[in-house]
Amino acid sequence: MRRRSTRAEFEAVLSKPPTTRHVLRLYVVGMTPKSTRAITNIKAICEQYLRGRYDLEVIDVYQQPKLAQGEQILAVPALVKKLPLPLRTLVGDLSNTERVLLGLDLRRRK
Repeated sequence: MRRRSTRAEFEAVLSKPPTTRHVLRLYVVGMTPKSTRAITNIKAICEQYLRGRYDLEVIDVYQQPKLAQGEQILAVPALVKKLPLPLRTLVGDLSNTERVLLGLDLRRRK
């Protein structure tokens, strides 16, 4: 016989912070102002909304062009959300926080 969950148990589960780990790759070209801004912006967003639940890898396409080619990166800076699925790519300096949060599935569309 299965025991039924109580409302309090259900609410306790909902109140726990999510444990989904985000795996992100940020492709940049050298330390240009736009690349530097993108790095600063995504680090701030990750620390505010994903603290302790993300892996961020910054890849300079000049130093590792094969990685960018494998991901089919055509414009930089580009942020690739590898996990959780679905895979997403965001292009630009990531200064529009709401757009980045939508792209990372941390906000719902209105």
